[in-house]
Amino acid sequence: MKPFSAPLDDILFSLTHVAGAAGLPHWDADLASEIGAHFAAFAEEQFAPLNEPGDRQGCRLEAGRVRMPDGFKAAYEAYCEQGWPGLSAPEAFGGQGLDATVLAITSEIFSGANHSLQMVTGLVPGAISTLMNFGMEDQQTRFLPALASGEALATMCLTEPEAGSDLARIRCRGEEQGGSWRISGEKIFISGGDQDLSPLIHHLVLARTSDDGLKGLSLFICPKLLENGEQNRISVTRIEEKMGLHASPTCQMRFENAEGELIGRPGEGLKAMFTLMNHARVDVALQGVAHAARAYDVARAYAAERIQGRGPDGKPATLDRHADIRRMLEEIDGLALSGRALAHLTLVTIEAGRDPDLAEFLKPIAKVFCTEAGMRATELGMQVLGGYGYLKEYALEQAYRDARITAIYEGANGIHEKALATRLLAKQPGQAFAEFLQGECARLETVSPIVGSLYASWCDARDKVLSAQDPSELAHAFMRRTADSLIQVLWARMLEKAHLHPDPVRLRRCFDRAVAGYAC
Repeated sequence: MKPFSAPLDDILFSLTHVAGAAGLPHWDADLASEIGAHFAAFAEEQFAPLNEPGDRQGCRLEAGRVRMPDGFKAAYEAYCEQGWPGLSAPEAFGGQGLDATVLAITSEIFSGANHSLQMVTGLVPGAISTLMNFGMEDQQTRFLPALASGEALATMCLTEPEAGSDLARIRCRGEEQGGSWRISGEKIFISGGDQDLSPLIHHLVLARTSDDGLKGLSLFICPKLLENGEQNRISVTRIEEKMGLHASPTCQMRFENAEGELIGRPGEGLKAMFTLMNHARVDVALQGVAHAARAYDVARAYAAERIQGRGPDGKPATLDRHADIRRMLEEIDGLALSGRALAHLTLVTIEAGRDPDLAEFLKPIAKVFCTEAGMRATELGMQVLGGYGYLKEYALEQAYRDARITAIYEGANGIHEKALATRLLAKQPGQAFAEFLQGECARLETVSPIVGSLYASWCDARDKVLSAQDPSELAHAFMRRTADSLIQVLWARMLEKAHLHPDPVRLRRCFDRAVAGYAC
């Protein structure tokens, strides 16, 4: 199996020259490159070697505690010793105070090296943002330092047996008793609901404080250990057996009169929780990108060495000399490059803060396109390897299984498609995207042969959706049209800046494939 190699050059090119991070006042390309190089070396040495054995061993539930696979605890401790958990945490609470663009570099590399372990650690930045935006000063003082140091990890407890995407059906309750809150109910599909990596776990729990539908939901923080050292009344009843991510414990959990603290005000739980979910959705988009990039790296290396058949000259040929293999390799590469550019554009737009409506419109597009790119790329990678791709030892079989969940969690892709075609399109976010697309198409029409016609074509599709009696019936097709239009704009941006990439010929080749309609 080809060892994991972080695609750092592609990441830095995408952020700096395609997504526009260079225009952010706090962006430091040299610092980002240095941090990325350090984390890439760390992930390649510490996390990647645990990926396959961790998948094979899995997690286990022993006497109510989740035991992670061998080696995971030592790797996590090394991760904490180097200060990586607090990369984007405020300096006042022990963090390094860096922004989400730098975090995007480490997040993609982490997911590519070991998606399962990244899942267990990846909610910490979102939990920190939630506490910074909605927590009281005393809560920030007590909870944030442990999250920044890695002493604590975080979970997001939303889903229940009868409440998946329909949060109005949540039944877990928070009741005030003698000046404190008590949480009772059952939660399912909780990533890292328990683990033996960190001494502390802080659960962010969405619970009902009134029967007023969504307005009756509030957000609580329920620590695994209380301040007196006693265990909170939170238990893991089982670990789910899943298709992939075997080294990431997905737990069913029971809260039995557990002590919790209200974050924000009663009834504002969804507002607070979406801070965490919005971070998670961009992170999931990068997970899809990471799998696509890994698929390309493995498939490219294999195809360059495997001799099969003969080339046009009649001599034995490596796989990558055959047209159909080149087609698949270019599509895989194109999916990784375009998905990354889209995720980074979304992130930079959020960070810039100048157009929150545009950011709101971009989030579901990034989540859907990038996760589907990860699934498609790993499937194609297996095809390139043929029978060997179907074997566990070549990594793509696991990547194919691990990538599949990304289109399901943090909001199934169909839900994001519906939101785009209904709630967002007809309001200001839809107008913000139209203005963005129009401006980019006008600016880039001399760079790409098809960009000039994209805006009018997209507007025709938009008008059909807006005039439809039931826009949700057109949601899937409209998402594909919107993503396709945006990806073509991003490819034009990549072509415009290709001379700044270490391999401009590769970008041009992928651009030609994208224009031909393969990579998007």
